[in-house]
Amino acid sequence: MPTVKLRFPGGRYHATPWGHHVNEGLIEWPPSPWRLLRALIASGFTHQGWGEAPTVARRLIDKLATVLPVYHLPPASAAHSRHFMPVIEGKSQRTTLVFDTWANVGDGVMFIHWPCELAVEERELLGQWVAALGYLGRSESWVEAQLTDENPHEWNAVPCQPGEHRNWEWEQVSVLAAIPPHDYLFWRAQQVSAAFSPKAKPGRGKKIPENEGPYPPDLWSCLTKDTSWWKGHGWSQPPGSQRVLYWRRRDALEVAVPPEPRSFHAPPVEFMLLALSTPSGQTAALEPITRTLPQAEIFHRTIVANTAQRGRIYCPELTGQDEQGQPLHDRHSHAHTIPLALNDRGRIDHILIYCPAGLTHAAQQGIRRSRETWRKKGPNLQVALVASGSRTDLYQLPREVLRFLLPIIAAPDGATIWESVTPFVPPRFLKPRGKNTLEGQVLAELLSRGLPAAVEIEYDRPLTIHLRHFIRRRTHGGVPPKVDVGFGLRLRFAQPIRGPLLLGYASHYGMGLFRACSSKLSTWHHNDSPSSSSDPVPELQADEWPQLLRV
Repeated sequence: MPTVKLRFPGGRYHATPWGHHVNEGLIEWPPSPWRLLRALIASGFTHQGWGEAPTVARRLIDKLATVLPVYHLPPASAAHSRHFMPVIEGKSQRTTLVFDTWANVGDGVMFIHWPCELAVEERELLGQWVAALGYLGRSESWVEAQLTDENPHEWNAVPCQPGEHRNWEWEQVSVLAAIPPHDYLFWRAQQVSAAFSPKAKPGRGKKIPENEGPYPPDLWSCLTKDTSWWKGHGWSQPPGSQRVLYWRRRDALEVAVPPEPRSFHAPPVEFMLLALSTPSGQTAALEPITRTLPQAEIFHRTIVANTAQRGRIYCPELTGQDEQGQPLHDRHSHAHTIPLALNDRGRIDHILIYCPAGLTHAAQQGIRRSRETWRKKGPNLQVALVASGSRTDLYQLPREVLRFLLPIIAAPDGATIWESVTPFVPPRFLKPRGKNTLEGQVLAELLSRGLPAAVEIEYDRPLTIHLRHFIRRRTHGGVPPKVDVGFGLRLRFAQPIRGPLLLGYASHYGMGLFRACSSKLSTWHHNDSPSSSSDPVPELQADEWPQLLRV
């Protein structure tokens, strides 16, 4: 006797009872047997590539339609949203109020049991159908289903038996179910016989062959007919269907919140990768990579606003501040917002949120709520979560994404040579000697992050010129840089380190980003640099600073 176990990943079940309008705000609970059979058939056609339904599939549906299933319903509450949908009539447009109603089931599990015996091949086919089931009811009612041998402690939605009366804790609901196959064939034979009898009214069905017309040949055909077909033949409900009464618990669908709302706290994650797109879907309409700093600031403000509760926020891994609003001294382990051009076309199409200390549940929720972000010009950018987790999880991303992301996070064993992707902006005034030289400031930045000192720091003038168009000044509340100039650098370490590696001014907003370089230092070259790998790299002299500032 098959039992199906259903989970709802979205926490919602959307379905309107038969014979009711969507704006009545009613919910079909439990899911009707008719809906279940149609969903299973649709799963078979969609995922098994049938041209013609196999015999075993028809036998399986006939067996399931012969009996009425019993249910174990999880605690649920009724919820709805209201939308004003546009209605265009000729050249005018108006709006109409539409209700979207659903059962809020949270993490609850539903069991459906058919009291019938299945052959081995029928049970295998049912298991394939169930495993491929993507949704039940409306398309936003996502489900994860499987055949199971589990039995719940109670079946709390069961068919009504003749003469059965239950106490006040139960109520009756009407659902749509299939007529047993033999009963349908008997009924159809009577209808066809009456339609083609000599006493039939003139013109009533006499022009239609017996095996066609408004009477499908079997129950399988009834279940596979679409709404327009049976409405076109004047049916008020699908042929082969019937109304049946079920007993269910009176509190099966509460108006208030369920007594045990789901409480889920995601474990901290180190990375969250998000994809950006425009409403038109064109990559060329995305922001150029030179706007790394302002776009990172804008998106950071978006996620902070979405994390705030009643206008206040305490999320140190996002804000970088403690409860008193003072900067954290955490070796830069709070969140870095890193815009990336993974399409290799110089356009920001992803944002990597990197937090060595770990993003808590509240921060993750704020980032997940960020469905769009604005920009300087043009429509807002759409945001979608691609992946989240540890560094190991990022290595499991699809190859076409990982091959562009890998230089930023480095291979699992790290890298010893790193080169600038965005300009390094010194956090303090540059001095020709002492600890505030360019080399001294790079070493200080590495030390403040708990990283080993670089054994070689090389300044590359052609790369610096290539990066000169990057915006280097914060515009949303941040202080300007001490020296408004960006440098292209290459760093070499004695031991491999792993990324992301960000140093200098505004490093939490994508500036001073480096990427791992697997080739030897002497053969390094930048694809877009006007110089070649054989060109000597000049030393940075004090008299070159005014020229670099003009660049």
